[in-house]
Amino acid sequence: MDFGISFLSNNVMLPILDFFYGIVPSYGLAIVALTLVIRFGLFPLNAGSIRNMRRMRITQPLMKKRQEEIQKLYENDKVKQQEEMSKLFKEFGNPLAGCLPVLLQMPVLFALFATLRGSPFSDVNYSVNLQIFPREQIELIQPQAFVTKPQNIYIADGIHAPVAAILPGGNRLVVGEKTKVEFQTVEGKPLKALLVEYPETEVIPKWQITKGQEHVVIREDGTLEALEPGDVTLQGTIPGLAANRGFLFIDALGRVGAFEEDGTIHWDVVGMILAFGISLYVNQLLSGQNSPDAAPQQATVNKITPILFSGMFLFFPLPAGVLMYMLIANIFQTAQTFILMREPLPENIQKMVEQEEKQEKAEKSGERREALPFERRSKKKASS
Repeated sequence: MDFGISFLSNNVMLPILDFFYGIVPSYGLAIVALTLVIRFGLFPLNAGSIRNMRRMRITQPLMKKRQEEIQKLYENDKVKQQEEMSKLFKEFGNPLAGCLPVLLQMPVLFALFATLRGSPFSDVNYSVNLQIFPREQIELIQPQAFVTKPQNIYIADGIHAPVAAILPGGNRLVVGEKTKVEFQTVEGKPLKALLVEYPETEVIPKWQITKGQEHVVIREDGTLEALEPGDVTLQGTIPGLAANRGFLFIDALGRVGAFEEDGTIHWDVVGMILAFGISLYVNQLLSGQNSPDAAPQQATVNKITPILFSGMFLFFPLPAGVLMYMLIANIFQTAQTFILMREPLPENIQKMVEQEEKQEKAEKSGERREALPFERRSKKKASS
């Protein structure tokens, strides 16, 4: 049994999606609800990561100073140096601790991403590889059924089933042989039989040859005939029910890309991409990633990150429904960062910060006392 991304998608995401669609029959609202449920569920993990990032940012200068002192003090005693470093990490916190919450939530986010890229929001593709042999080699071929990996297909609103593409006689054919690629559930029920039960649904599978067009001929119903030896790749497509349905300002949840070949611009998609970049930038400001204290190289990377991500979605397009999820998730993340960044610091960290501030003030006041009132404070005099 698969307990990976597919398991989470089929057994966690889709039931939640169906539940909300049953309450409000809108796939757009179902995406919003699903995104918020997952984000609230991951709130504790995200909160731990944000708190740790904030703590590390505040204590980084002091921690760096202490590390340098330890390295200098125990330069010839590596064992003692390691012990003191361990005590330092216990006191300040481990910088790598914030990575664990991010890693733990990745499978859930990947499963959610995969769910929104499949049926009913997008067309689902199946790939079938064929080998065509000369007629004389028919005796060398042993018939063995070929089955693709099943994918969840919505055959009606709120109704879906795992469907696979099947070649009963196998994917190794001889010239002149005819066969048919069929869609069936994992229980062996033909897709056509399922669709008969839902006459209001218009789900018509389509087939095309993506490689080796000269080797086979395929009809609309999936019947194919081998013409000459060679390798062939077929692609079967089952349309998504909600792919062409809109939501709010989005024209079609399954639309992929902001531009058409004829130059048409889909401003709904462009708007979501720009809003995503802006929300990412605001999140960076709230978390302090663009603070003046950041290293120049890191500051440059942080500034161009929103532009890079937004540009990536223009050149490597995603379905509109996936972009909507990413935008909602990022706005949620920004709100979470805004709240958590205003939490009081842990008591030990707060004391360290206050002590460091007092020390800096004392050093500055000491420097001022050294200079006479009529002296001009120049860099040259200060250095001497």
